[in-house]
Amino acid sequence: MSIIKNDFQEKLASNDITNFEKMNITKIKKAKNIKKLTMITAYDALFAKLFEKIADMILVGDSLNMSFAGKPDTLSATLEQMIYHTNAVCAGAPQAFVILDMPFGTYINKDEALKNAVEVYAKTNAAAIKIEGGEDKAEIIKHLTSNSIAVMGHIGLMPQYVRSEGGYKVRGKTKEDEEQLIKDALAVQNAGAFAIVVEGVLSSVAKKITEAVKIPVIGIGAGNVTDGQVLVWSDMLGFFEEFKPKFVRKYLEGATLVKQAVEQYKSDVQSQAFPAKDEEY
Repeated sequence: MSIIKNDFQEKLASNDITNFEKMNITKIKKAKNIKKLTMITAYDALFAKLFEKIADMILVGDSLNMSFAGKPDTLSATLEQMIYHTNAVCAGAPQAFVILDMPFGTYINKDEALKNAVEVYAKTNAAAIKIEGGEDKAEIIKHLTSNSIAVMGHIGLMPQYVRSEGGYKVRGKTKEDEEQLIKDALAVQNAGAFAIVVEGVLSSVAKKITEAVKIPVIGIGAGNVTDGQVLVWSDMLGFFEEFKPKFVRKYLEGATLVKQAVEQYKSDVQSQAFPAKDEEY
């Protein structure tokens, strides 16, 4: 098993996470060009608590529809699901900056978007929402931010567009697409978003996007040239075994470790090694 050493792990090993700073939108925006931001997904209180004092932001991603619910894509995730999981995350990590990923079909127009975003704010302690789309969603983002909804944008490869785009395709391969992505980023920024996720984009293009806007750009499959990174927790910890995207680095062989532990438990039960005398009442 290979575990990559870094500052966070050293802090974890010593239980010395004294540099934890509760994030807010002002601090996130000020981090651009100063501090690389770390975002990770979480879907429940248990893992959210583990991530709370390490990650700058926790995203309750609609990726839960695949890694948690076993669906082939994110499209069938519901607002009810997202609210349920966001409440669990907020309960486990009350000091975290939590973002709810608005599911497919919940922001098809300005009125629907605002109605659903208000429901999110009313029913959870989420600090912000995230929606996919660039120029085509700028009017909706503007309507939300004008009504006190904090919005994180998402451009590039957008999982909610998987069927209309005919699959998951890397973006920025042509000059025209590069120019469109920069337009998308600027439109999202000008609509009032506080940050943008850029996914599945050539690193050279991600760099241009990052330089073009004044708000933080959080990359995923976009190289290390952005203002921060986001990964799905079950990917980076090695629990999701169906496939591993090229951009994912596994920091733990989670599935292997869990299987080994359960096998040991089974063996101990069958041999009557568990429970032992000191585990009895």
